[in-house]
Amino acid sequence: MRSKWLVFSLILSLAINTAVLATIGYHYYRNTCFVPSTPCPMLPGDSHLYQSLDLSKDQLSKMEPAAQKFHRHLAELGSAMERRRELLIDLIATKGDSAAVENLRKEMAGIQDEIQREVISHIMEIKKILDLKQQQRFFDLMKQAMAAGKGPQLTRRE
Repeated sequence: MRSKWLVFSLILSLAINTAVLATIGYHYYRNTCFVPSTPCPMLPGDSHLYQSLDLSKDQLSKMEPAAQKFHRHLAELGSAMERRRELLIDLIATKGDSAAVENLRKEMAGIQDEIQREVISHIMEIKKILDLKQQQRFFDLMKQAMAAGKGPQLTRRE
């Protein structure tokens, strides 16, 4: 009788451990694999924007490389900013040296300024590709997106 209870408790323990591991694995998989990415309205993959702008094949051929270059550079700047943020937290947590913190803050401000210049430059480049009617529609869509808090933002507030 005692051995039956021992076997039963071991099987129950194994089932509970398996369920816990499966739940943890599922949540890890869900959180790492199913993070939705926000589509960029400047890339040709977002057909809604391009359909509403009615771009020609020539315009699309100019827009795609410009958008890819822009997003690649913006990703590099974003990574540099993220590294600086981590460094700032570490610096404040360990040394608290105000001169070093100020220098790092100035570096971060420089990166943020470069991001803003890149965004403005990219918008100006897109404007050159579009005709007058498309420009009007593009800027109307941009205003709507910014008003909704979803569009290209020239500053990042956290």
